[in-house]
Amino acid sequence: MRQLQFEYREKTFEKEIRRISRWCNKSMVSAVVFDIYTTLIDIDKINAITKVIAHELPDAIYRGCTTNGNILNGDLSGDSTCIICTIFEYPDTKADVLQFEFTQKTEKSILSDLKAYIKENPWVKAIDMLVTIRGMSMTEFCEDLSELREDIRIYGGGALSADINSDTAYVFSSKGKCADDSVVCLMLGGEDLNIVTTHITGWKPLGRELHVTKADGRLLYELDNKPAYDTYYQFLRINNDEHFFENTLEFPFFYEHNGLNILRAPTACLSDGALVMTADMEENVKARIAYGDPRTILDSIRDSCIELKEFQPEAIRIYSCAARRTFWGSEIFKETQPMQSMAPTSGFYTSGEFLRTGKNVNLHNVTLVVAALREGQKREDKIVEYDFEHESIIGNVSMITRLANFIEAATNELEVMAVTDGLTGLFNRREIQKRIVDSIEHHPEHAALIMIDTDNFKMVNDRFGHSVGDAVLQELADMIRKDISDIAAQAGRWGGEEFMISVTGCSENEVKQLAERIRLDFAGHEFKTAGHQTISLGVAFARADETAHSLWKRVDQALYMAKEDGKNKVVVM
Repeated sequence: MRQLQFEYREKTFEKEIRRISRWCNKSMVSAVVFDIYTTLIDIDKINAITKVIAHELPDAIYRGCTTNGNILNGDLSGDSTCIICTIFEYPDTKADVLQFEFTQKTEKSILSDLKAYIKENPWVKAIDMLVTIRGMSMTEFCEDLSELREDIRIYGGGALSADINSDTAYVFSSKGKCADDSVVCLMLGGEDLNIVTTHITGWKPLGRELHVTKADGRLLYELDNKPAYDTYYQFLRINNDEHFFENTLEFPFFYEHNGLNILRAPTACLSDGALVMTADMEENVKARIAYGDPRTILDSIRDSCIELKEFQPEAIRIYSCAARRTFWGSEIFKETQPMQSMAPTSGFYTSGEFLRTGKNVNLHNVTLVVAALREGQKREDKIVEYDFEHESIIGNVSMITRLANFIEAATNELEVMAVTDGLTGLFNRREIQKRIVDSIEHHPEHAALIMIDTDNFKMVNDRFGHSVGDAVLQELADMIRKDISDIAAQAGRWGGEEFMISVTGCSENEVKQLAERIRLDFAGHEFKTAGHQTISLGVAFARADETAHSLWKRVDQALYMAKEDGKNKVVVM
């Protein structure tokens, strides 16, 4: 296997292709494959390039796509268009290319056509894909690809453009036109062709788990019952504007899917706070925001290079997310140059990365997918070791700034969690006790307590289940919050189905009216499953020289009297 990599120059391109053609005519060649990567959204220029290849090398295969940047000789190319020519030399090595229209309507037919092709061509060992992704859910497509023969390696990348916020991207091949709704499949195989694949992330989960409480296909509506966008603004101060996609790429969601830790980045944010994802996210899964750690990334690169060294590749293809390029900035070469030390390395920066792991094909985000190729047996010559120890890590200013915001917000959230009841969102018992003590110490003449207990709550749990009982308590907490919102009062969950309200600065009559209003609101509310329920309330006013403990005892006694006197009433002591 031989590979030639060069940047496109219009004046010399035809001469370069003729030189390759002459060399192929004099040598033993089984297949010639051109990969064309360009950051230009220019169909005329793409057609001009492919026309030259088709004319000078009519038996050659070509395929390509628009990109967010090109990898040439293991580094980010400074040119808009790069050409990679791979020449297979073993007689048994085979290559072919297929191009399909890719829409929701054609997904199943693509699978059917691929199955038929593979059945007729059992030599296929790998499918190297270029796909137009934006605006499509890849979940069903990946599930379809997972049905293909399990020993076939499947990998590739999503076409993109230089403008990361643009939806326009193209793929093309010698079997189809330049199109914004297609998938190009390079079929590779043969007895003497060896291929290994791997993926590298290096992104670490940060902060607590977020519960996906509402999702529908590619739309992620809610995390922890709040608009999904709130997470990005609260923790990272990322605005919902034209730069949202670019800014969130560095901070994807981290969650488990098909037994793998998958990174998933949103492509857009809707006005209602819903996030548009590149693939479906199921409801009731746990996700965490992740961030890139340079040291972890380089350690992952090092580990992968050790494995690749044992394989002894002759060519390496890389499909790396545009987010990684954004993250590293001018230091992006640190990810790819180590592989160039082993074999010619090329690829591009994508809108998503495909890789089969086990049986399952997954769409990754913020990930570097590697495919290493070799014809024949391993060589006896040694591969030069890449020196990782001299790599400095500068980091990324925008990442550090946002991490600072994240840590600050996460710290505040932990402080809230430490004083909050997890079910109702009111203060927990320890915190409401502390606040009652403070109230009596600072406003002894204006302190009062209202203690609340749901009536016959055990019957609710026994009849309808604890989830229904929890819903009743949550709605009671919401009523309490609403009724005390305009006065100097604080509420907490005292324990089980009991609640405590600490009131300061209100007259005795106002406190009694508050308690009665809460009772009536609750009794008049019809719960979705539990129907109508009632509560009993005790009210106690602080006396001169009274301690918090004695006030607790008196309000508890008042509540007991309300229960004994028939329930669904307020008793004042």
